[in-house]
Amino acid sequence: MPTLQNGQPFPELKLSAVGGGMLSLPGDLAGSYGIVLIYRGSWCPYCNAQLAAFSRAQGALEEVNARVVALSVDDEATTAALVEKRRLGFPIGHSADAAAVAAAVGAYTNPDPLYLESTGFVLAPDGTVLTAVYSSGAIGRLVPDDVLGFLAYIQSHG
Repeated sequence: MPTLQNGQPFPELKLSAVGGGMLSLPGDLAGSYGIVLIYRGSWCPYCNAQLAAFSRAQGALEEVNARVVALSVDDEATTAALVEKRRLGFPIGHSADAAAVAAAVGAYTNPDPLYLESTGFVLAPDGTVLTAVYSSGAIGRLVPDDVLGFLAYIQSHG
C-alpha cells in the first residue's frame, strides 16, 4: 500500500454519489484544482468538522478554481443524512470499498469495523498530486485555510 507522491497521477476511482450518479476521480475535477477528502464516517466528530469547514469555504475555494469531493465507506442513507445535517454543497461518494481505495491511494484503514482513515489530496488541474495528507487515526487532516494558502502560493509562483 504505497502512498501517492507529489507529481504522481491520482488513480482512477469510481464511486456511487449521494443523490444518484457516479463520482469519477480525478476526471470529475479536471480543469480545476481538486480537493479529495476521504473521511472515516459520519460518526467521526473530526470528520464532521472538516467537511463542514470545507463546505463553508466553498466560495473562497471557487475563487481559486478549486473543487471539493469527499468519500467514505458509509452507506447511501447515512451519507445523505450527513450531507443534509452539515449542508454539504459538494459531491460525496458513498459505499466506498475500503480495501480497493486503500490499495489505490495508500490510505490507512481501520480493520474492525472496516473503514478508511482520514486522507486528503490536493490535485493539480491535470489530476496529478500536489500534496497528500495521510492520517493513521482520528486527527491529522487537510483544513481549508491551509489549502487556500497552498493554492494561492502555487498560483502566484506558477
